[in-house]
Amino acid sequence: QMQDLTFLNKNYYLTELYLNNNELTDISGALKHLCSLQILFLHNNELKKLGKTVKELKGMISLQTLNLFQNPLAYDPNYRLYVIYFLPSVQLLDRKLVTQRERESALHLYNPKRAWVMQSVAFGKRADTSWGTAVGPSRCTQPARRPIMPSVLKWFGNVQVMDLLCSFCRVPFEDPEDAILVRATTRSLMEFSSVDWNKVATCQERLLKNKAEEPLEKLTVQFR
Repeated sequence: QMQDLTFLNKNYYLTELYLNNNELTDISGALKHLCSLQILFLHNNELKKLGKTVKELKGMISLQTLNLFQNPLAYDPNYRLYVIYFLPSVQLLDRKLVTQRERESALHLYNPKRAWVMQSVAFGKRADTSWGTAVGPSRCTQPARRPIMPSVLKWFGNVQVMDLLCSFCRVPFEDPEDAILVRATTRSLMEFSSVDWNKVATCQERLLKNKAEEPLEKLTVQFR
């Protein structure tokens, strides 16, 4: 039948706390100093304000197991996603494992701008390529064709042809399309890489000793 938690003000090193089956209506100012807490049971109480309750628990970066069911606040719309978003270290909520899909849904619901950025950011760079280098997925669907070089360039062999194209740029090709093809294939190759940002651990998740980071999946697209 406990209704007050002021007696916990000096218990800084608690790692487990079982306060279930009481008559608690407010925990403000009573638990936020418990930064080492890993397990917290608050189910079957009279907690009504979801935002106020979660705010008290935000500083618990080691909190992994949390029970809040059988409280009036548990009937709030999107209650579970709200707790998952604002308490990212929690892995077991109300006796149910927090899934990656729930974390993604919570991010889209409470921070849609960040969710959009995380899905749209990619990295671009120039990649060196030589004549005849095979390119990955490309927008070019035309079959490769061998250009007919000017006769003045044939004397120097295939190795020096590309270097001489810049020096003898005023020498006409026998077919104008060959000049276009050579110019297109000598352009820089671009690579754009993107990763699944939902699998990148946050600062709070990295502080968890038992949190294993998932390998990043990188998608790279090349085109000229």
